[in-house]
Amino acid sequence: MLDIRWIRENPEALVAALVKRGEDKAAARSQVEALVAADEERRAHLVRLQEAQERRNAASKEIGNAMRSGDRALAEKLKAEVAELKTFVQEGEAEERRHDERLRDLLARIPNLPLDDVPVGADESGNVEIRKVGKPDSPNWAREHFEIGEALGLMDFERAAKLSGARFTVLSGQLARLERALGQFMLDLHTTEHGYTEVQPPLLVRDETMFGTGQLPKFAEDLFQTTDGRWMIPTAEVPLTNLVREEILDAESLPLRFTALTPCFRSEAGSAGRDTRGMLRQHQFNKVELVSITDAESSLAEHERMTECAETVLKKLGLPFRTVVLCTGDMGFGAQKTYDIEVWLPGQKAYREISSCSVCGDFQARRMNARYRVAGEKQTRLVHTLNGSGVAVGRALIAVMENYQNEDGSISIPEILQPYMGGLKRIEAARQ
Repeated sequence: MLDIRWIRENPEALVAALVKRGEDKAAARSQVEALVAADEERRAHLVRLQEAQERRNAASKEIGNAMRSGDRALAEKLKAEVAELKTFVQEGEAEERRHDERLRDLLARIPNLPLDDVPVGADESGNVEIRKVGKPDSPNWAREHFEIGEALGLMDFERAAKLSGARFTVLSGQLARLERALGQFMLDLHTTEHGYTEVQPPLLVRDETMFGTGQLPKFAEDLFQTTDGRWMIPTAEVPLTNLVREEILDAESLPLRFTALTPCFRSEAGSAGRDTRGMLRQHQFNKVELVSITDAESSLAEHERMTECAETVLKKLGLPFRTVVLCTGDMGFGAQKTYDIEVWLPGQKAYREISSCSVCGDFQARRMNARYRVAGEKQTRLVHTLNGSGVAVGRALIAVMENYQNEDGSISIPEILQPYMGGLKRIEAARQ
């Protein structure tokens, strides 16, 4: 959420930022004008309410003076005024809450401001590659992951559909173990080498938790909700970031770095017809998440560090990848800047996203009321938050399957994963 004071003083800058993000200029201006008007109405109401409260206090004192001087008529007149003012103040406080809710709702739908160095573009075609690691290879016999998995008898989409419908997968045998191995490897790497603290968070969260990281109210249709009103997490970013909601941290304790391996649940409401084959885009998938809570001065350096941590996963797995900076039109709602890491898939002959690492500034902190205090200062400051995939486990499985496939249909196990696989070096077709 953006600072309303900044918006009040810089309405044209906000319009320009929304246009960079792909909004129509007239629509952006209308949105900002509605926001500023709501703020002006709220502030004007607060002035009237404060004046009424001050007059009520003054009139109450005047009643005592009138009684002491024996002027009963004036005292009764003042009592009537105080009663009217009391009613006005009570109704005005309820009206204040309505103004607050309206302004909060309008603010909650405004995306974060892109940093100045983010490339301007309308969609993914405007993203800019900043580095490439490894040499992508695609032999003419290379197959896609679902072809490999089904031929091995270890990946079953038909049974998954009978259980749950489309966009689910049943993994079995050594392929299921390989996915588990990938998640454990990533957690071990991030906790032992990268300084993250492992967390096992709840998978069901409340409205205010989803609001804190920006999923609500704008993206409700992308989420799954339970019958008791809780939400299934679309990413562990949600509970990990909200660990500091409504708290004041000591500056000396920052940065905080959390990691978690969790299932994630997404409705994929806007992806009809996309990636319908295989397990690239699922309603349920596993992901290792990275979250950092920093002070204002450290967040940009932390963004580079987090991205390097995610890249290290792919380097150790020996997977070719490239890193791109997302343009303004392709960036997520809460991000100031995002790096996407795209892994090479020989079966598709294409790079596909496997991690997004974003710096959000104080955007989420304002929604969560998460602050920190510098020693010796009375005023608190908003923390800065960052999140990234470290990395998506299901997509890492796909990448390993396709990059380590052999012409005979088997899959070689990357050396770093072999200890997690009980020393197994190759996955071959399941015996009937």
